[in-house]
Amino acid sequence: MSSPLLNIAVRAARAAGRIILRHVDRVDMLEVTSKGHNDFVSQVDHQAERAIIDTVRHVYPGHGILGEESGSHEGDEYLWIIDPLDGTTNYLHGFPLFAVSVAVQRRGVLEAAVVYDPLHEEMFTATRGGGAVLNQKRIRVSGRRRLQDALIGTGFPFRDMSQLDEYLGTFKKLIPETAGIRRAGSAALDLAFVAAGRLDGFWEFGLKPWDMAAGILLIREAGGLVSDTAGGETFMESGDLVCGNPKIFAAILKEIGPQLSTK
Repeated sequence: MSSPLLNIAVRAARAAGRIILRHVDRVDMLEVTSKGHNDFVSQVDHQAERAIIDTVRHVYPGHGILGEESGSHEGDEYLWIIDPLDGTTNYLHGFPLFAVSVAVQRRGVLEAAVVYDPLHEEMFTATRGGGAVLNQKRIRVSGRRRLQDALIGTGFPFRDMSQLDEYLGTFKKLIPETAGIRRAGSAALDLAFVAAGRLDGFWEFGLKPWDMAAGILLIREAGGLVSDTAGGETFMESGDLVCGNPKIFAAILKEIGPQLSTK
């Protein structure tokens, strides 16, 4: 399943992971600023993103880059979509769930993806048409068929509260219908967990492309389905995402659709 793009993505993610781990036991000493309501960035985010960009630029100087911290850098038909530390708030509080997310698009089509959890040394990777892998072992979405048996991931609105009421409507609808709902605080890891069958499905509003690009390819290559809340393909623009194994994906859409009919 290896490819030149994936090899560089893995190398870049590991470089970022080393920086993240170097500071993990002294986060109280980090310089932290606020980008907005409940949206924090540390010097580790910036250093990790620079490590990723430097790794990519060394091999592919002409490729475009879309980074959470540094924004958009124009390039050729390839675009690297990177989140150097997804779960910054978790990281700053010592909550042990955060990850590096690196995805590569060619002419708008996802070609390679990495979600790397450096703390637990878990490397989720995928290439288009090549399947999804966790630490060299193939992964698949879960086989659960009934929503009442399913463990579902989500993310609460935290930057933009304008969708809070709509979100709470979907949350209230799904709570009694599932085996449980988890909010871990890192969308990239949540999506990787769907791909690996640890979660049966996931939904969230207001995500950014760097939160979900890698996870989307992981899920699709692991046999799962991904859409916006209307079952369409606008999620990279709208940020509204539903995904899961085929049965649970369909069940989530069916449950939350009526809640969003005016959305």
